Amino acid sequence: MEKSVALLLVLGLVRISSSCLDSPDAYKFTGAVCRLTYPAAVVCKYNTLCSLFLYGNPHKYCIWEAQMNVLLKLNSLFHTSSLEVHNLSIGKSEFELKENEGIRLSISNVSAVFKGTINYGYGSWLLSLKQSVDFEIESHIDLGINPKLYCGKGKVAADTSDCYLTFHKLKLLLQGDREPGWLKKIFTDIVTFTVKLVVKSQICKEINNVANILADFIQEQAEQFLSDGNIGVDISVTTHPIIKSNYIESYHKGLVTYKNETSVFNTSVFNPSQLSENRMLYFWFSDRLLDPLMGAVHHDGRFVRNISGTELTDLFQTEISSARPELLNKWLCSEGPMLKAKSVSVPHMWTTTQGTFVRAVAGVELSLAHQAKPTLYFETDVTVVVRALYAEKKLILRATAELITITEVSTSGPVAMNESLKTYLQEAVEKMGIPKVLSYLEAELIALMDEQGLYLFDIINPEVIPQDEYVMVQLDFGFPHHLLVEFLKRTLD
Repeated sequence: MEKSVALLLVLGLVRISSSCLDSPDAYKFTGAVCRLTYPAAVVCKYNTLCSLFLYGNPHKYCIWEAQMNVLLKLNSLFHTSSLEVHNLSIGKSEFELKENEGIRLSISNVSAVFKGTINYGYGSWLLSLKQSVDFEIESHIDLGINPKLYCGKGKVAADTSDCYLTFHKLKLLLQGDREPGWLKKIFTDIVTFTVKLVVKSQICKEINNVANILADFIQEQAEQFLSDGNIGVDISVTTHPIIKSNYIESYHKGLVTYKNETSVFNTSVFNPSQLSENRMLYFWFSDRLLDPLMGAVHHDGRFVRNISGTELTDLFQTEISSARPELLNKWLCSEGPMLKAKSVSVPHMWTTTQGTFVRAVAGVELSLAHQAKPTLYFETDVTVVVRALYAEKKLILRATAELITITEVSTSGPVAMNESLKTYLQEAVEKMGIPKVLSYLEAELIALMDEQGLYLFDIINPEVIPQDEYVMVQLDFGFPHHLLVEFLKRTLD
């Protein structure tokens, strides 16, 4: 379990893919990267142990069978059912990232009481006996795991075969009898020997099973977070994860999927030197992911907004230096004016150290009640530089207009268009349109993130840093207890 937690956030961006490449070759196909540093892994480890202590008592643990030959060559069969773990406690744990090798985990003085029922029988051609007896096992053990990470079937996988247990105490009590007679003692010793063999193999097997369950669970959570409706992101790994002395790093395709189409690229600029080790968690996103994602949102018809009523009235109260044309005043004072804005072609974005540049062509139409055609229609070609902040669980977008061009102005009647109207519309787009669009985007993105549960995470001092052709997000965080609790509920139920 502890091994799995160290990979909690790394495995959060894992999905099945067809193949894995060597690291240098894979970088150009990498659209997203996750780096979990050593301090973050330690926080995950410590809090998981605490949560296991709270939620893991009692827990149905395993069912085992063992068959062996004993005295007089009698066939002996032992079978337990409903074996439960009680009073689980952990004395000390250590965690180490071994560069280019794997992870070293050791848990010492693990104390637990196992309770269950043994159904046993003895059989030969002369004698056959079947009985059952309640038992308790008091145990103190040390557990060590040295998992190695690799790329298996396109996802991060772990080899936990290097797993060992040391028993400091293993006391079996049959029916609560702490001073058994000699015959029961012989039987107890036989069962104790069998239990040691079974527990050693079973615990390591359970660790591997839980690791796989946790990986699937985190994968499911990540896919849900990165998907909405017909839009998703293929986060299959491109190569095996890298383990350094201070971080674990995983590499993902970051291909945008929309309906039956998937984006393709092989020109990513990722290099491990672009990320540092000063924060707990880093995400790296290529423009090759973000640009197709914006295109998918456009094709899904989400860049459309209607404004009417008091919202429209308040919008045109914004102060601008250009005089509003009288004809526009007349239209706005008419019955039922409504403004509709939408993207008319696929927007494009690219990132530099200045910020994220977005170029979009928007069509804007002003309609009046009881009129079949728009009273006013124009298109505007806009390029803005956007910077993003995340504070107090809210997304904040700031934009600066780089270029605004008004094109294709038309009206429903024989009204001559002059430069004063174009000048007014250009300033209106800058001071009214762009801020209004940003406010809509902020609200929609916050609602989407809340729906995906981002508000449940304790995100500390996040920074969104634009660079040439990629965006880096770096942050510290509090342990995501809600994810572990949900995982334990699913696993234990």
